[in-house]
Amino acid sequence: MLFHRDRPLSPFAVEHKRSRGRLIPEATSPTRSEFQRDRDRIIHSNAFRRLKHKTQVFVEHEGDHYRTRLTHSIEVGQIARSISRILGLDEDLAEALALAHDLGHTPFGHAGEDALDAQMAGYGGFDHNAQTLRIVTRLEHRYAAFDGLNLTWETLEGLVKHNGPLILPDGKPTRRYEKHGIPGAVIEYNQKHPLDISTHASAEAQIAAIADDIAYDAHDIDDALRAGLFPAKDLREVPFLAALIWEIDKLWPDLDEGRKGHEIMRRVITRLVEDVAGESERRIIALNPRSSDDIRLAPAPVISFSAALEPAEKELKRFLFARMYRHERVMKLREAAAEIIENLFGLYMARPTEMGETTGDASLDDEARLARRVADYIAGMTDRFAIQEHQRLFDVTPALR
Repeated sequence: MLFHRDRPLSPFAVEHKRSRGRLIPEATSPTRSEFQRDRDRIIHSNAFRRLKHKTQVFVEHEGDHYRTRLTHSIEVGQIARSISRILGLDEDLAEALALAHDLGHTPFGHAGEDALDAQMAGYGGFDHNAQTLRIVTRLEHRYAAFDGLNLTWETLEGLVKHNGPLILPDGKPTRRYEKHGIPGAVIEYNQKHPLDISTHASAEAQIAAIADDIAYDAHDIDDALRAGLFPAKDLREVPFLAALIWEIDKLWPDLDEGRKGHEIMRRVITRLVEDVAGESERRIIALNPRSSDDIRLAPAPVISFSAALEPAEKELKRFLFARMYRHERVMKLREAAAEIIENLFGLYMARPTEMGETTGDASLDDEARLARRVADYIAGMTDRFAIQEHQRLFDVTPALR
């Protein structure tokens, strides 16, 4: 007897019963769909648990209520399920992709990724999406029968292509990859298990990507206000937010700043989700897809903000970039984080046995392979472990406060 919920989906949804399967075949589960199994494997992975102590914007020890990569991923999952439910898509696949999308992030957020990418410039660079693929296909060691999590083709496709195709029909990299090329981890995996990297991903994967944007837009406002990077009144500089604040002030003219911030965040999420649902429905009706492959082969994404709201969403991002991500306090954190990553990378390259588990590995004689091993090791660190390692190996550690 099947215990998972079989409910009617839209004809263009990804159907778990028609999954292209796993690289290593496995028997189906009598109690869970294939995408529910993927989600559960992601949740139970070591990499997912480590997200608890990885920076979103603020280092985790700065306060109990700032977002971490873990709480952010959970919030993205909630938004992705909501949009998927509205459009009749597979919520479990969308949630699995949302929960896994940040597994490859380094400690210290984008500051750590930028620093590690710079150190890896001569060895193929570092890309957190490609690192996520490495984690779920080889670096997790939980199962007797295989390395990685042996996820379905549809989940792997979504992790690799949620931001769009990687190559054009003529084989050249898309704009996102034309400067540095397609990450080696993606090329290597695609050769043995093709992920159709010239097409769009499923609608569920596109939803996970836009849910990430919505979560950032709303929750970075909340964290910035909590940190005191700017007062709530400055949000009126963004007309989209000014209209929401006007609604709140009309209903509760004497509302305290803390509750007002939460009301703003709630309304940002609601407006953006409703806009995405409406615009996506319009695009889907125009395309009239009869299968998930019709979504993949469409000339443009089907999940999107509307033409009316997209400029407002971009303006909100510009405001946050200038007032939050480039705030003096955040920039000092970035500089300290970059120094820690650079120092650790250089030391591990010179003394790889400091990484412990690589001792005696024949690949240590190959500089490029060693560099990738060092990148894997550093990328897997939590903020706390990276700081502890730096304190163990160096006399002075930059202060991340």
